[in-house]
Amino acid sequence: MPQQWPAGAIAKLILDGFDDYREHFRQITNGARVRFEQAQWQEIQQAAAERINLYEEKSTEVGISLREAYSAEVLLEVAQWPLVKSAYIALIDLRFDDELAETWFNSIFCELFNHDQISDGCMFIHTTRPALRINERAPQTRVYHPRGELDQTLRQMFEDYRFEVPYEDLERDLARLHKQLRDSLPDWVCKDPELCIELYASRLYRNKGAYLVGRIFTRDEQWPLVIPLLHREGLGIQIDALITDEAEVSIIFSFTRSYFMVRVGYPAEFIGFLRRIMPGKHVAELYTSIGFYKHGKSEFYRSLINHLANVDDKFIMAPGVRGMVMSVFTLPGFNTVFKIIKDRFAPSKNVDRATVIEKYRMVKSVDRVGRMADTQEFADFRFPLSKFDPECLAELLEVAAATVQVEGDVVRVRHCWTERRMTPLNIYLEHANDAQVRDSLEEYGLAIKQLAAANIFPGDMLLKNFGVTRHGRVVFYDYDEISYLTEVNFRKIPEALYPEQEMAAEPWYSVGPLDVFPEEFPPFLFADIRQRRLFNQLHGDLFTVEFWQGLQSAIRAGKVIDVFPYRRKVEA
Repeated sequence: MPQQWPAGAIAKLILDGFDDYREHFRQITNGARVRFEQAQWQEIQQAAAERINLYEEKSTEVGISLREAYSAEVLLEVAQWPLVKSAYIALIDLRFDDELAETWFNSIFCELFNHDQISDGCMFIHTTRPALRINERAPQTRVYHPRGELDQTLRQMFEDYRFEVPYEDLERDLARLHKQLRDSLPDWVCKDPELCIELYASRLYRNKGAYLVGRIFTRDEQWPLVIPLLHREGLGIQIDALITDEAEVSIIFSFTRSYFMVRVGYPAEFIGFLRRIMPGKHVAELYTSIGFYKHGKSEFYRSLINHLANVDDKFIMAPGVRGMVMSVFTLPGFNTVFKIIKDRFAPSKNVDRATVIEKYRMVKSVDRVGRMADTQEFADFRFPLSKFDPECLAELLEVAAATVQVEGDVVRVRHCWTERRMTPLNIYLEHANDAQVRDSLEEYGLAIKQLAAANIFPGDMLLKNFGVTRHGRVVFYDYDEISYLTEVNFRKIPEALYPEQEMAAEPWYSVGPLDVFPEEFPPFLFADIRQRRLFNQLHGDLFTVEFWQGLQSAIRAGKVIDVFPYRRKVEA
């Protein structure tokens, strides 16, 4: 039977599907430059969503093709799939996107089989790929040697990275960048004869920006380098900033951002380049940041099972107020939370399980503008029973018995989402000094405004639903009530006809399911009167109908509002 079973043909059909996916991925990605040059802002958003959806569409097509080509009796003979895996390894060995091809194989296997059949013999739970292969090929970076003539080097860089659209004022921008670069680095660095500037050969595109990404280095030290460029419609290309701070560069590649579009011939090598300039970033997050979110999911899972195998760490309930829809647990030594849907919701929640799933999946395809945590959706996680704190497991079994089940010495989590762990904003404020309170409330208001600018209304804007990142940014992470801003009906509270109406327990005016009254926000969001007053000073416009309706009008008119992922330092 093994000699007759079509392992090689099945492996080739899977790889052909991967090639089809990669070609469509490249086509969408390669169009980013033209969309930027032509200021096609809405088309950019559409292309981003199309590319995210592409993976599921193409993997589903391969599943259908396999079922059409082979009977279930042949195709679902799981004992033969190690032969398919071996044949597939031989097919991908000379590729430079082979790590992505492994993840694709896993997706097709899961398309065909239930998760009880998952094993390293049948699929790539552990990678078979070397971390990096060095071969003779065209270089992926451009290297510049200033040798004391930094201004001329900057000029050459922007000649090399010209667009079809002219620069708005290149001389002005070069002078400003030269000054910013000297201000950003120690005095001796710019005079070092061995100073080098290395830039990735392709530009990165996201939303309304283009980015040059690389590093500045000497024999002994290095700094990351990111240069954002904007297309000022009717004027030309503006070089907007120069960023050498690792924390700021990390934020640009944050898990709260939409995915970059960048032409990448050798993904693993580019990820290695990014890791050199951002050593604090996990490889899973970097793959995800350039659109390979399924492979980011694979890398995340591998790091999780490695952590569980090598660290004495137990799952506990995540700190913070218990949610009314989701139950959240975490591993103290692993910077992630695991979110599962409860069996029953609090009476005040007018959503069902299907709606919650739809909302969480929606977050994947919208512009998160640095203010919503990216999620990964998993099915049938299996964890050792010994890895659960007894109180944590008891709570999970009580509130989500349909999702969390004990099977012998294994805990099976049938469905969950993972997110980066953050400090809940309400907890952060309890321990913050006056300066930190002000900064975090400023961030909180900016988060709400920037989400609104991206046509996202958070719905439940309570402090407990926002988190504070390691960089001090405030990020929204509870999605069961999000909606598009343009779907919401913002209203003023009608005046009462007589005093008794205002004193009544029920409102004296009709309230529709999509009605929102911004005047009600202050007491709803802030029990602490001092925080309420401070927030009103910082972001009091959020309490007015005019703010929200003005944004709605701009979005409906087709305006894509600027939200910058870095601190702008444009000088007059």
